[in-house]
Amino acid sequence: MSYLPSLTAIEIIRILNSIGFHVKRIKGSHHILKHPDNRTTVIPVHKGETIGPGLLTKILKDCKLTKEEFKELL
Repeated sequence: MSYLPSLTAIEIIRILNSIGFHVKRIKGSHHILKHPDNRTTVIPVHKGETIGPGLLTKILKDCKLTKEEFKELL
């Protein structure tokens, strides 16, 4: 099992932006990101809070990224 770092939602959005994801829309605190190849994910943005390991794993699964690929983007 790979260790995932503790990151805020804004940090995760910046990392995903670097590989082509962009914020498609915002509904409340949820930012919906979409990639040109139609992969989508939802990231809840709450100031000062970090994304837990379970939710980060779900986001990576939605983006079709492995934990190792995500770590390389850090």
